[in-house]
Amino acid sequence: MRYVVGYSANARGHDAVNLAISLARGRGASLDLVLVVPEVSQFGAAHAPKAGFENLLNEQAREWLDEALALVPADVPAEAHVRSGDSEAHALIDATEELHAEMLIIGAASSGLFKRFTVGSVASALLHAASVPVALAPHGYHRQEALTRLSCGLGTRAGAEKLLDVAVEMAAQRKVPLRVVSLLALDGGDSPVAAEAAREYAAKHVAAAAGSPSGARPAIQADVVVAQGRSIEEAVDRLDWEDGEVLLIGSSRLARNRSIFLGSTASRILRALPVPMIVVPGDYESKHEPDGSTHSTTNDPSGEAHQ
Repeated sequence: MRYVVGYSANARGHDAVNLAISLARGRGASLDLVLVVPEVSQFGAAHAPKAGFENLLNEQAREWLDEALALVPADVPAEAHVRSGDSEAHALIDATEELHAEMLIIGAASSGLFKRFTVGSVASALLHAASVPVALAPHGYHRQEALTRLSCGLGTRAGAEKLLDVAVEMAAQRKVPLRVVSLLALDGGDSPVAAEAAREYAAKHVAAAAGSPSGARPAIQADVVVAQGRSIEEAVDRLDWEDGEVLLIGSSRLARNRSIFLGSTASRILRALPVPMIVVPGDYESKHEPDGSTHSTTNDPSGEAHQ
């Protein structure tokens, strides 16, 4: 199992690597650190020979990737890759497809003192176009230990049960408890009656998903929580969050099949969220690889990045 990490030589890139390590440790996955450099044709070739400039650019990229590989502990297999392209987002998506990765992991932009997430242009493009789950690390994310809990944001619209199937499968594979969160502001309700209806709806689908005959799935610990607030942001803020937790949410209904479209609700959740978020494409199905399966690569002790 492989995860692609969109790396950049700054704090955002370090955040992405840290989250990738945490996610990989829970599944025995290997990491592919991908740094995208601009196409040489974008620069004035008249100022320097194209081949020479390209070599300098790739040499610098490999140095940055050596530093990135040094962040990865020995128990997590990792490789590094330099890619070039007019669009960083498209290059990362292409790398994900070519490497048959199951997840794409990126970092958020810095957003000042009070917010952990700002979705920049690259992250926005990925969150609207990727065909695999996209994990987004909040600014300043430093944790490298395996996850301790998985939360799943469950709405009441058609298709929500598909996301829950993915969440149950992920929690079982990682042997962590699952918390199913119903945000009433997500669907316009804020009364005690609406809260109870949301709780019953979520509990019903949790029971159905946990009892699904999909493979030899072990039993999981699953809780249902209803969060209320005058806004989605307030509902998110009222929940307790563990340091080792991530939130799983589904793509907007506007997305094409097996691709992501980050809707307005998810964007609002993201602005208030203090933990990483994983956005799952519509109609996504995991490959259900056995626990502990890994790609055969290992960290390169020489630190050499691969073109």
